[in-house]
Amino acid sequence: MEVVINSFPVLLMGAGMTILITLLSISIGCVLGLVAGLSRLSKSRILSFFATCYIDFFRGTPLLVQLVIIYFGIPDILKDVQGYLVAALGISPFFKNIPVFAAVLIALSLNSGAYIGEIFRAGVQSINKGQMEAARSLGMTSHQAMRFIILPQAFKRMIPPLGNEFIALLKDTALVSIIGFEELFRRGQLIVGATYEAFAIYLAVAFIYLAMTLSFSRFVDYLERRLRTGD
Repeated sequence: MEVVINSFPVLLMGAGMTILITLLSISIGCVLGLVAGLSRLSKSRILSFFATCYIDFFRGTPLLVQLVIIYFGIPDILKDVQGYLVAALGISPFFKNIPVFAAVLIALSLNSGAYIGEIFRAGVQSINKGQMEAARSLGMTSHQAMRFIILPQAFKRMIPPLGNEFIALLKDTALVSIIGFEELFRRGQLIVGATYEAFAIYLAVAFIYLAMTLSFSRFVDYLERRLRTGD
């Protein structure tokens, strides 16, 4: 118990970093997901094709694999390109490595965006087509109808799955410890390596994750009730 108490401030700092990277990733993911989801519904076959490829790839491959491709794989390709440019053009080397924080943010955002894209697509398709037709009959363009009529209604229905995606992403941040990013789980690993108190430290880490996920679940429930009351 004493080692947990002494390590608690360090674990809380790790929890703060976990929440930060989750919030940043889910925010970027919402933008990517909105674009991908609407592109899948687009009449343009090119947009729909690329959006489908993006969503299928990031939903169909493990986050851990995506993370190591971005952190280890892409730098190898860029270094080869850099070597060619240096040899051919005589320019100075300009690329070293992707920072750990940037690699984590890119991987989590792209992964989250794929799942949120499907949430947006399903949310929009759940709205009766008569809503769009009614908006167009009032003189709105399709973009105006989507912005002011369809998306506000769809957003209420998307709150539960968006909340689930946030919680899933928060827990998945533990995977980024593989490249040395010091979030909650990685801080726990470092403490265990120094104290050899594996059970107590990892149990404390688990309870901190539980406290974060339960708190956000309650917030999502409250938000859902408030918006339902607004109807």
